[in-house]
Amino acid sequence: MKALLLGLALAAGALGAAAQENTLTAAEKAAGWKLLFDGRTTDGWRGFKAPAPDPGWAVKDGTLGPDPKSSKDIITKETFGDFELAFDWKIAPKGNSGVMFRVVEEGDQTIFSGPEYQVLDNSRGEPPLERAGALYGLYAPSRDVTKPVGEFNRSRIVLRGGKGEHWLNGVKVVEYDLNSPEFKAKVAATKFKAWPQFARSPTGHIALQNHGDAVAYRNIKIRPLN
Repeated sequence: MKALLLGLALAAGALGAAAQENTLTAAEKAAGWKLLFDGRTTDGWRGFKAPAPDPGWAVKDGTLGPDPKSSKDIITKETFGDFELAFDWKIAPKGNSGVMFRVVEEGDQTIFSGPEYQVLDNSRGEPPLERAGALYGLYAPSRDVTKPVGEFNRSRIVLRGGKGEHWLNGVKVVEYDLNSPEFKAKVAATKFKAWPQFARSPTGHIALQNHGDAVAYRNIKIRPLN
């Protein structure tokens, strides 16, 4: 009987822990956090230059992900300036994806305007500037702190006054200043120089990318810092 009661208690605890995904604690609500994904619907999101996400974006087991073969990027309906963004992600083996910010609907793709937090299985062997946690193509992560493929990673972007930080699994891996001469020089030396709107807007949408690989996102939440 004791063993049965212990098993029931553990099961209840596991269910309770699962129920906490895609929710806000009382402390988070008091601090100004808001959910961008409720774990059940795509409310709050739409397509890039489209009124709704394409049908490939689906909610499964409390996660949000694209159809790798057909989906286009999606963006938040709201725009944000300075913010703290938190999200969990897991990627398919050798997979690639990303989260963009301050996206505006100029050009044909979200990356034409929005700097990207790289989401990646680092075993793909990409160069440092394109590894998980990087500001894609511009600033490499200081080290690899990703979880094994199949496990969720916890990421955070903090952007205030143009100064950005990328965190991965509790470690700050990237720092930059969007307004600095260094940042502008890096942009001028890359493909981003072809897109005059890149990293220029003081506000914009958050975007989730489909790069042709299976990826799952959960616990997507934001705290405006304006």
